[in-house]
Amino acid sequence: MTGPVTIRLVHLSDPHFGCENGEAVEAAAAAATALRPDLTIISGDLTAEGRSREFSAAREWLARLPQPQIVTPGNHDTPVWNLAQRLFRPFGRYRDFVGQSATNGYFPGLTVRSLNTARGVQPRFDWSKGSIDLAAVKKAAEEMAIASKALKVFVCHHPLIEMSNAAVSGGVHRGLAAARLLAEQNIDLILSGHVHNPFALALPWGDGMTYAVGAGTLSQRTRGTPACFLTIEASLETITVAVQEWTGAGFEQGLVWALPRRRLEDCRSKEEASLPLR
Repeated sequence: MTGPVTIRLVHLSDPHFGCENGEAVEAAAAAATALRPDLTIISGDLTAEGRSREFSAAREWLARLPQPQIVTPGNHDTPVWNLAQRLFRPFGRYRDFVGQSATNGYFPGLTVRSLNTARGVQPRFDWSKGSIDLAAVKKAAEEMAIASKALKVFVCHHPLIEMSNAAVSGGVHRGLAAARLLAEQNIDLILSGHVHNPFALALPWGDGMTYAVGAGTLSQRTRGTPACFLTIEASLETITVAVQEWTGAGFEQGLVWALPRRRLEDCRSKEEASLPLR
């Protein structure tokens, strides 16, 4: 990494308690604690089927992860088989066990917003796909843009853009518009899960230095890559994303992306950042 580390994040996703990789989730909690991150981010799918016993196990695991935390639900955190609950109280169990998760955070050199892209039901057959509220995205982006000298991080479960090599699709309604809006507001990172394959890529809008970053899974539902989580370290010049892969005996560093970070003087003014999309 170029320059000293100013921010360290641990990004975990998709443990799917009920079909979790038991050794990997326990080792990930220990590894995350040892890393002493400024913030721990968990981007959804805590459970496999949204059952109470799965949420109970997830709650115990979250308690072992370092604080502070930002946690957002995923599509598997709604009751998969209880259609009435999925319709009328889709995230009731999530709130009962996890609580009303923080949706924003301010830390030295860091500002974070999260939005729930999961839905219990929606007007299409595949309820597992994502949907996002553009007004809420715009509000979150404008709030973050005020902290011009901070690393700006947006968190959701579904990737807002589609991964060409992913086994599944996020299918987020209004996802591309949301991703473009965040890029044009100079948000640094858009963190997600869902596809179970880690990735990091630059978005094609704005100055090209807003990055979509996805964590893998800590479940047995791997899709061609090992169970893993991400470490993210930001200096003034570079954001380094590293995959921590489960070997069966411990975590070892795998793929690493060194992403150029926009210089503060390159950021647009607040007035420019708040211009509407054309």
